[in-house]
Amino acid sequence: MPGELSGVAKIFIITGRTDMRRSIDGFMAIICDTYEMGPYANALFFFCGRKKNTVKALHFDKDGFVLHLKKTY
Repeated sequence: MPGELSGVAKIFIITGRTDMRRSIDGFMAIICDTYEMGPYANALFFFCGRKKNTVKALHFDKDGFVLHLKKTY
């Protein structure tokens, strides 16, 4: 199943406001440039938007990247 999270070793919560219009490449840039971490690690990276009603999570699945989205109203 794509996006299977049972094997994730680490979870990182990226603090501060993040532009939720970003795509996978934009979130990878934040992980690499700002935090100097590798996005290919067996980790799940959480990002929160300005309004705090949207959360995105980036995870590298063995085949490629998966971007999870949760939005509340």
